[in-house]
Amino acid sequence: MKNIQLHHVRIFTLVMLLLTGAGCSDLKEKPDFINPETFYKTANELKLGVNAVYDDLNSGGFGFFYDRYVFECLIGGYQVGWEKGPLQFNLGNVNPADEYIEAYWGICYRSINRANAIIETAEAMKDPNNQALIDRLKGETLFLRAFYYYGLLSYFDDAPLSVKSTQNITELPTNSGGNRAIIDQIYADTKAAAELLPASYTGADLGRATKWAAKSVLMKAQLWDEKWADAKATAEDIINNSGITLYADFAFNFDLAHENQGERIFEAQVSATASPNEYSQHSAHFNPEDFPSELGGSGWSWISTTQEFRSAYDPKDKRIAGTFIESYPTGRFGKINGVYPTVTWSPKADYNLSRFGGVVKSDANPKDPAQMIFGKAWSNKIAELDRRNSATEKNTIYIRLSDILLGHSEACNESGQGNAFTSINKVRERAGLAALKGLTQATLRDAIIQERMQEFVFEQVMYPELRRKSKFGGPIDYLSKEIKHFAQKYNVDRVPKAKDYVLPLPVKELLGNPNVKQNATWQ
Repeated sequence: MKNIQLHHVRIFTLVMLLLTGAGCSDLKEKPDFINPETFYKTANELKLGVNAVYDDLNSGGFGFFYDRYVFECLIGGYQVGWEKGPLQFNLGNVNPADEYIEAYWGICYRSINRANAIIETAEAMKDPNNQALIDRLKGETLFLRAFYYYGLLSYFDDAPLSVKSTQNITELPTNSGGNRAIIDQIYADTKAAAELLPASYTGADLGRATKWAAKSVLMKAQLWDEKWADAKATAEDIINNSGITLYADFAFNFDLAHENQGERIFEAQVSATASPNEYSQHSAHFNPEDFPSELGGSGWSWISTTQEFRSAYDPKDKRIAGTFIESYPTGRFGKINGVYPTVTWSPKADYNLSRFGGVVKSDANPKDPAQMIFGKAWSNKIAELDRRNSATEKNTIYIRLSDILLGHSEACNESGQGNAFTSINKVRERAGLAALKGLTQATLRDAIIQERMQEFVFEQVMYPELRRKSKFGGPIDYLSKEIKHFAQKYNVDRVPKAKDYVLPLPVKELLGNPNVKQNATWQ
């Protein structure tokens, strides 16, 4: 699937899914343009439509991928940036007209509407020789609809639910069912998808959704719903029956050689070879600020994490090399003897939150290794320093086995059933860290959060996790703790507030859809 040329599929399928019967219902003659009724006649044609639902996982400069990184900045010191989006979220400045919120919302519902149309078409399609393929494609689309709805649940309360394709502009969804309706739909879609999807793929289909991907989203929804026993059972099904195991080397989760295999349960396909536009939302955002433009530096360098967060890792943690850029050639001094000098990360380097804070000093002596140091913590998971930004090829990882293992430990810990240490210790063992034991329920809960933060930094998951586990002013409030520490550490004018714990429904939705009301926190 990585090498599928999707450029024409994107345009073609978008046109097909947006053209509706309502637009020509008053015409006596039958139009000759392409629409879902005239195009989708075979399973192979249906497959093109499913590809378009996948495609939004990496769409646009303000895309599903990058918008989630901006949302992560609400945590504070966990992830920081100087570009307007990350900076404003770091400061807690969010509003219903925010362009990142609006873009993410639009992507999710565009894909959900596409998925609804594909599901309806698959159920009505008559292609007896390819029924197995039709069923599988329906399963993939059910998974994708659930995935996008889980993406909405992760950031918003009371998103509207729609499971029918839009036929005319008067058919507007409602959010009267609240989070309950979304969670129940995720349950239904992932369970149905798991029955239709294979355990694995080969050849050109590598990267498509599997039954284990569907069950992973089911488990995540069960954790959100605090159905601890159900989440424990789903996690154990994946752990015991999928045959998926952790890579010996943590870095294999993010390289090109191990894409669409092993513990990488679900990932979005990225290839500048197939689509040159994809560079705009990948390594271009994450390369070091002073990485030479001649080598592929873009000068954007919007997202990193703090020197303090990087310093908190145990020096023996084997995840460090796969997570952070530890050294790179800098363009601060030009070439010396024909090459760019190398800088190395150090906890002793100067660091602040400004654009160039943490970059090697401009007056450093390039011949003195002690001065050739930097303090910013750049992402090795995303950046591709061996190629130009316009040639990016790294996939975006959305679900991997560590997520299931830590979810299993959480479910055991919260339910009081099973061994809550087994799964988290598998994650720690791979990292070269000592096994946990003898912790109370409360201290193990804290340890699971800490493990998630170090395991999944730069993977767009921690703001949803902290908001899921926190209540503003409540006895368990991880998000407030992080915000307060960030504000104190870096002298940021920010205090936790209720609106830090959920994103607002975008103003365009509220103005355009009278059936949708703003969530309670933002009313």
